[in-house]
This record gives sequence, C-alpha cells and structure tokens, in this order.
Amino acid sequence: MKILLTGAAGFIGMHVCERLLARGDEVIGIDNLNDYYDVALKEARLARLLAQPNFRFVKIDIADRSGIAELFAKEKPQRVINLAAQAGVRYSLQNPHAYIDSNIVGFTNILEGCRYNGVEHLVYASSSSVYGGNEKMPFSEHDNVDHPVSLYAATKKANELMAHTYSHLFGLPTTGLRFFTVYGPWGRPDMALFLFARAILDDRPIDVFNHGRMQRDFTYIDDIAEGVVRVLDQPPTANPAFDKTHPDPAASWAPWRVFNIGNHQPVELMAYIEALEAALGKTAQRNFLPLQDGDVPATSADTAELRRITGFAPATPVQEGVRRFVEWYRGYAGVEAK
Repeated sequence: MKILLTGAAGFIGMHVCERLLARGDEVIGIDNLNDYYDVALKEARLARLLAQPNFRFVKIDIADRSGIAELFAKEKPQRVINLAAQAGVRYSLQNPHAYIDSNIVGFTNILEGCRYNGVEHLVYASSSSVYGGNEKMPFSEHDNVDHPVSLYAATKKANELMAHTYSHLFGLPTTGLRFFTVYGPWGRPDMALFLFARAILDDRPIDVFNHGRMQRDFTYIDDIAEGVVRVLDQPPTANPAFDKTHPDPAASWAPWRVFNIGNHQPVELMAYIEALEAALGKTAQRNFLPLQDGDVPATSADTAELRRITGFAPATPVQEGVRRFVEWYRGYAGVEAK
C-alpha cells in the first residue's frame, strides 16, 4: 500500500515506518524536525529510513494548511497514520499554544486531506492521558474520559471527537490509539528511561516523582509498532446496533474506533528503575519529589478490545525491554560523545 505517515522522524514514527517498509509498503514520511528535543536524534532516525528504497521524506509541518492539502492531492495515499503531535504532559503547562497548533490545527488539516482524497483508513495517535482523573483500573475504552488533567490530554480527547465527526459526516474510517508509556531504543530524550540512563551513567541523581509511588503500563516500542500496523489493516465499520440511548464510549454508529495499546502489566516506578540499574550495572541516586501538576499516579491498560479485533496485544516484559534499550543507548551515547 501507499501510506502517508506523519511524525516519521519521531520515536514511534520511525519504528512504524520500518515495520511497514519491511513488509513492502511504500511510505511517504513527513516531519517538521522541530527542536522540542535534540534534532540530531531525529535526523539519525530519519537517516535509517532514507536508506530504504520505498521511503520518501517531505519536511513539512502538519499545521501548514495549504502545504498539507497540496501533499495529499499530489500523493493520494491509500491510508494515513498520524503520529505527528506536540508531545509531553509537563511541557503543555509551559507552552499551551504549541499543542493547539499541532494537535488541533494540524490534525484538522490531516482530517481534511483524508476527506478530500479518498483515504481508506486514518489511524492516529491518541494517548492514555485521556483517562485523566479516572481511578478505576485497568483503564477501558468503554470508560468515560471527560475529565482530563492536562491540556495535552484535552487535545488528544479532542482528536478522538474530531475524528468521530469526520467518520459520521463523511464516512471516513478512523481509529484512535491510546498509547501507554512507550519506551525502547531510539526513544525520546525527555522520557524517563532516557533521562534516567543518562543521569545514572553521569553519576547524577534522578528525579523520582510522587516519592516513587507511581505505576505505569510501560509498553515496548516493537509491540507498539506491531499494534499500529495490525490496526491499520483493520478499518472500522459502522455498528448498526449502536444504542444511542445508552452510548458506549468505545463504539459508534459511524466507522470509528479507539483502542488501548498497553502492556496490560503495570509496573511500579521503583521496579522500572531497578530494571534499568540491573541493565546498566550501576545504582541510581534517587531524588524523591512530589507528583507533578498534570501527572497521574497510575496507568493500566485493558487490551481486550485490541486483542479481540487484531488478535494481538503487547507482552514484552519490562526487564527485556529495558535491557534492549540499554544495549542501544550505550552505542548511541558513544556515537553522540564523539
């Protein structure tokens, strides 16, 4: 297939591109290569993709309305994966406008491109953060998600609502993916694993929020990429049995769906740190801090729907995933130092 993938130089984007290219798809990758974090890391990911014959890259911001419209009209992709977004819960407290520009304006441009160019299926990144103040565990797609605790989460919930509107009005099949704490090789340097590894190796203390009383459904990147591709191959169809008198947040009369993609095995933050210490062969100095604004103490994914539709759910143990990250990081940090 011919697939347009936004955020191709990103952490998840690169891995999904590689998975698609490995099976023979043609991929047009786009990214604005912004400096939210180290551009050199994005360029290194992109270099891996540009070495493959079925990949083409276009540098563009999804907030560029006319540019995105022209790209869709020229390329006519069969399917679209939107992974471009302003990421990060904590940064949304400092720079809210970046989230509106990318996650709202940019996503509108992607929806319009799909609407006018006969796209068969739009798969887009949502986030586990949409569960906000929910405390019932594990988080299920059938749960209400009307209480976000960060602007980032609010924009991701907005994406799900916007996609539903286009599915309803224009028959565009859309699937939102609620990712749960993704980690692994080529990860983002603003995420805990990268920050922790660098600090431990540099003999600096690591910041441990909520005094270590955190639990996350850490999900390995290869599982995420596999889940994205499997979902891409299963466009949603309308559900004529949808009950509008008792609406299910996970379903619709329109060709619209949302899925959790998580490991369904939540891990204590301290156990995550211990796995990293074991892989590095070095003990961390811990700086215990209170819970940050916009953060939640625990996440846990119910993956029954993903398994039911695709026959797949993430299952890589944290110890194995962290070991693979450290193996990559030692090589990358060595190159970076030169």
